[in-house]
Amino acid sequence: MYRTHTCQDLNKTHENQIVTLSGFIHRKRDHGGLLFVDLRDHYGITQCLFEPDSQFFQTVEKLRHESIIQIKGKVVRRAEQNINRDLPTGEIEIVVNDLEVLHAGIDLPLPVNSDEPYNEEIRLTNRFLDLRRPKVHRNIVLRSQIIQALRQEMLAQNFLELQTPILTSSSPEGARDYLVPSRHYPGKFYALPQAPQIFKQLYMASGFDRYFQIAPCFRDEDARADRSPGEFYQLDIEMAFATQEDVFAVAEKALHSVFTKFSSGKEISSTPFTRIPYDDAIKTYGSDKPDLRNPLKLQDVTNIFKDSGFSIFADAIKNKGASVVAIPVATDEEKPRKFFDQMNDFGRELGLAGLGYMIFGDEGAKGPIAKFLNEQQLGQLSNDKKGYTFFICEQPQKAFKYAGMVRNKLGHELDLINNNTFEFCWITDYPMFETNEDTGQIEFSHNPFSMPQGEMDALLTKDPLEIKAYQYDIVCNGIELCSGAIRNHKPEIMYKAFEIAGLDKSVVDNKFPALINAFKYGAPPHGGLAPGIDRMVMLLTNEHTIREVIAFPLNQNAQDLMMNAPCEVEIKRLKELHLTIKKP
Repeated sequence: MYRTHTCQDLNKTHENQIVTLSGFIHRKRDHGGLLFVDLRDHYGITQCLFEPDSQFFQTVEKLRHESIIQIKGKVVRRAEQNINRDLPTGEIEIVVNDLEVLHAGIDLPLPVNSDEPYNEEIRLTNRFLDLRRPKVHRNIVLRSQIIQALRQEMLAQNFLELQTPILTSSSPEGARDYLVPSRHYPGKFYALPQAPQIFKQLYMASGFDRYFQIAPCFRDEDARADRSPGEFYQLDIEMAFATQEDVFAVAEKALHSVFTKFSSGKEISSTPFTRIPYDDAIKTYGSDKPDLRNPLKLQDVTNIFKDSGFSIFADAIKNKGASVVAIPVATDEEKPRKFFDQMNDFGRELGLAGLGYMIFGDEGAKGPIAKFLNEQQLGQLSNDKKGYTFFICEQPQKAFKYAGMVRNKLGHELDLINNNTFEFCWITDYPMFETNEDTGQIEFSHNPFSMPQGEMDALLTKDPLEIKAYQYDIVCNGIELCSGAIRNHKPEIMYKAFEIAGLDKSVVDNKFPALINAFKYGAPPHGGLAPGIDRMVMLLTNEHTIREVIAFPLNQNAQDLMMNAPCEVEIKRLKELHLTIKKP
């Protein structure tokens, strides 16, 4: 009734056919009495021509952009000089002989036929209009295609698509839960799942072998450029009788396939992806999310400065246990003093006193620090290469962290990043435990359900801070796509791991009764991971904020401006839930 074709179907093979199209008025152009309308639907754009003697000419002339119309007319070929090579329908146009206005548009709060930047608050308040904009619309279409490709890839690898509950119990997994009050059980709450973690492990304990799900997850946390507050989606995967390498092989095959398909010609890391132990990642890149497109690497030069004449560093090393981390840049290009001043300012923005630096050239070493070092020390720093090096002197953990930030800054400032590639890597061998800086208490560093390397023997004989876990992240272009682990499936190891973290047996029994009971009845070795869908789409669309690839995102303050959420509810509803509100 509404159309015989979409606005992308027609080409010169349809010449002289009578067709019906429906869509939105994308643009209008009046060329000397000829009125051209670009008609847009979900699929594309077709040019429609209203001639001066058309009875619909004046009607269309008055219609605003985004009015919805149905037209009927003849397909004609455009003159050679009028062909639009950028459109699939660019060789034809429709001479309109019938029109029905399905909706006469009104003034728009934002331009729809343009991808120009616009106020985000207005865009999110009117997201139904924003989603008509070409780029956002393409992003959501691509998101659907990526999810479909991931689903097909997992099915091809013999995984079952299974679902897990949305209403569940609160779980101490690091982030805050979203809580749902129970009407039937006053004072008790369901929680929305931060991840399907326990349920997918229970699938393995139940005898299912390979599970996946495009899973919604809910976390009450602050927004970041690569993280949406509220909810997000992940490709949730779990495998029984699997080693770490088994999980890697499945994930690499799926991700390499999907990124190759949707990368628009960019290079993809070959498989197997690079494996980098966590400790090496910190010491080499200053981060467990390294961007491998950046060739710069850190160097620990504490020993060089320990006995140097540069007392600021030497005293900090001797008296405070500080480390000195260098970020060397090998180059023949000379930089003006302004560049080094700007990098110093960046160091101060990070909370440092500044950045030490030295310049190495034909005339030897220059810079504020150079005169305090002897020839041997300068030779060790330069390695006979021209360029310059920045230095950070801080407590070891902070020194590498800040050096990693400086590395990233230099990578962008010096245009060292190859934007035509997707560089994947695995970060492996995460510490099982860490020390809480505020309390001094040993706690889990990553995932409490992970298997420690060395299993029970490691828990009984090693310093907890030296124990590594079968935990891993996959990183692409400096963005963490997912975390995963080979799970602990033995009750005695779970009890002991929680005991080391200061949590006794009753905590495990009370907080995770289903999981620990399932393990007591026997569970196969199993492991998995969960790459973030939103982050994958963000990378593949080259967007800088995750809100550009989510159809209906919350804003940075976790508000839905379009639906006015969160919102107050009626007193009657609160009474049903046995709740009262006490505002701060």
